[in-house]
Amino acid sequence: MLGQACRKGEAKSTYGTGAFILLNTGEEVIESKHGLLTTLAFKLGREAPTNYALEGSIAIAGAAVQWLRDSLGIISTASEIEELAAKVDSSGGVYFVPAFNGLFAPWWRDDARGVCIGITRFTNKSHIARAVLESMCFQVKDVLDSMHKDAGEKGEVKNEKGEFLLRVDGGATINNLLMQIQVRIFCYSLIQYLLCCCNM
Repeated sequence: MLGQACRKGEAKSTYGTGAFILLNTGEEVIESKHGLLTTLAFKLGREAPTNYALEGSIAIAGAAVQWLRDSLGIISTASEIEELAAKVDSSGGVYFVPAFNGLFAPWWRDDARGVCIGITRFTNKSHIARAVLESMCFQVKDVLDSMHKDAGEKGEVKNEKGEFLLRVDGGATINNLLMQIQVRIFCYSLIQYLLCCCNM
């Protein structure tokens, strides 16, 4: 959070094997009632105030792309998913839930298992690839919705300028289609960092 200059009311998401979302709540400790963790964000010196955050972790994000490559052979390299998914305008009603080893935040269901639904005779590998990208975005949205519920009880999740802002980093952010889908799924402004990892 500190490395991305996240101010109070701003969120960040790191997209890697999993995805990790944090919301800076400033000096206020908010105990989640919606499946998130309360964590220490940063403290800039002995006498400086402590800043806290709400955190939600997603087990499977980029790992779903690896699964398409390694287990199904739909793609040869992880980067191919963007071009493949861009061949269709939508997932064609296909939904993918990558609960390979349960679901993390905000659901915390270790008994959940993966599912791919909505497949028809007209479904092709591009629809499945797009559904995998969308699954990452829907999971991030679930966490952000929980953050809104928790922080919304104390005030809107907005920065000092009144903007909804999500800062993003991690290897998957080089996938422009993924980032476009993420913006469409929820109305946040996105700030994309060119460095793949700038967490602290």
